[in-house]
Amino acid sequence: MGLYHGAERTGLCATITLGLAIGVISSDLSRAARPGGVSTDVRPAPLNQDESRDALSTFTEAVERIGRVVRGKDEVIRLTLVALFARGHVLLEDVPGVGKTTLARALAQVVGGTFSRIQLTSDLLPADIVGAPALERETGAVRFRPGPIFASVVLADELNRATPRTQSGLLEAMAERSVSVDGTTHALPDPFFVIATQNPVDHHGVYSLPQSQMDRFLIRTEVGYPDARTEHDLLSGRRNASVESLAPVFDSARLHDLFERVERVFVSGPVVDYVQAIVRATREASSLSTGVSTRGALAFVRAVRARALLEGRAFASPDDVRVLAEPVCAHRIALRGADRPTREESIAVFREVLDRVPVPL
Repeated sequence: MGLYHGAERTGLCATITLGLAIGVISSDLSRAARPGGVSTDVRPAPLNQDESRDALSTFTEAVERIGRVVRGKDEVIRLTLVALFARGHVLLEDVPGVGKTTLARALAQVVGGTFSRIQLTSDLLPADIVGAPALERETGAVRFRPGPIFASVVLADELNRATPRTQSGLLEAMAERSVSVDGTTHALPDPFFVIATQNPVDHHGVYSLPQSQMDRFLIRTEVGYPDARTEHDLLSGRRNASVESLAPVFDSARLHDLFERVERVFVSGPVVDYVQAIVRATREASSLSTGVSTRGALAFVRAVRARALLEGRAFASPDDVRVLAEPVCAHRIALRGADRPTREESIAVFREVLDRVPVPL
């Protein structure tokens, strides 16, 4: 986004570069913004230019390959990759038939992982998702049979059609990255990434996610309808590439190397201050009854780090904060006097709050 004049941007980059050179991280929040929110005094070595450029090349290839089957949606693809590499999950709130399943399948193909789709319904039980003990006929032994959640990329389709009990079971597994059955803990695959879809709240037969559960998702966004040219091509019979034709961009070692690089992205004091100012503004706004939590603020900084690396930078900038503020924060707020606000209503109020927070120069 064009938030700065050239001289201001140059000055900001010079300040950040100096911080990188001396290795100073000026905020406890930036040190704490790691998966699980664990603060540590051991600071990872800052990224060098070659590492950030190498990451940019890989991410660019991933966006291009997914874009072969999800055409015209590069921004949604990039947000999804931000969530993946920030170790979070994505909530897609959109109408049916716009490519949400294709996006999830293509992502699984590109990361070289397994894919599972769970169709949420009102009669689905938690055990149908996480698995349950089952009797083996051959041996007579009772063993745990993993459910469909045991996959690298899981599409939880129409999450708000499941009952609160089932929703809670899925979201707890997302947070813990493991499931416990009969006192035994079973680790989920690594990576483990959930793309959940949700029907708009004005559709019938849905169970709205409570605010505490919405906070489990790092990013909420939408796929949206295709642009006119892309839709015309589809209607004219020009088919996209098949998901199965996509070659993996990542393997396990490469994924975990990039996870580690995200943690090494430098976040300067002014950038942390900007994140905190946005978070505190949501808590103090008279139009909101609930603002962004501390957990949400830590997730915000992780997402900022991931976006910076996707852009090929070893440092985060206010641009990253501004671009991610809405998809990371708008679903974490509660509007005063509104029982079930729509996504559009929440975004409109959040934008008013965001516009009142000055951007650091």
